[in-house]
Amino acid sequence: MTTITRRTALGLAATAGAFLALGSAAHADQLADIKKAGKIRVAVAMGVPLFAFVDGQLKPTGSDVETAKLIAKDLGVQLELIEITNAARVPTIQTRKADILVANLGITAERKKAVDFSVPYATLNIIVAGPDNVEIKDYKDLTGKRIAVTRATVNDQMVTQNSKGAEIVRFEDDATLITAVVSGQVDIVSTQTAVLSAMNEKRSGAKLATKFVQQELNLGIALPQGETELKSWLDGWIKKKVADGELNTVFKKFHNRDLPADLTQRG
Repeated sequence: MTTITRRTALGLAATAGAFLALGSAAHADQLADIKKAGKIRVAVAMGVPLFAFVDGQLKPTGSDVETAKLIAKDLGVQLELIEITNAARVPTIQTRKADILVANLGITAERKKAVDFSVPYATLNIIVAGPDNVEIKDYKDLTGKRIAVTRATVNDQMVTQNSKGAEIVRFEDDATLITAVVSGQVDIVSTQTAVLSAMNEKRSGAKLATKFVQQELNLGIALPQGETELKSWLDGWIKKKVADGELNTVFKKFHNRDLPADLTQRG
């Protein structure tokens, strides 16, 4: 490489570095960008019973949707709901197609490598359910059985890791999973309690019963990594809304239970 070429290469590298720095700076304070735009884009996973679904007037509702509305209200900005599937939750935040994600996303070590989380704002129980006449006490009892899960969820990960002998049937979202169970395609499922309730409401045959609880998940609001101001605002907002009971009121309205007293100390 000649001296001129080397200098040119160094100059190009410096220019590229400057552009990267500018790109990082452009996303250095998403909270300020949200306030300046007067709008917050909140991703929600629609079709999840109790958390995000369409009501009788064909309007989005559920505890996650109402939480998103509260966030926008207290920020003093308009709300843009971005409706996605469960599988798209983490990628949506990684690619910044939404500012934040309020979509019953469990806080896990693996997900923390890809996105940042607020302190927990809600919880859910992951369960294995099946017919009364099928004995299932733990993962080993799933050997040789067909079990349905929603793709790219903690349910999927846990069944895959712990039930090597099971035949795992994956569906793209909870709505499709519910349809499969209601229609009798599958009758053993790893899901959450809210989804199980929706299945049993629509199922004409024998209801499915919880066989065992796999895990209680703490749910966090996901946001792009490095957005310290936005995370700080969200953490403070959740703590305040839990303390004054407003988040509990929203959650209890749909889930008919209270949030844990130590919720914001978890995660």
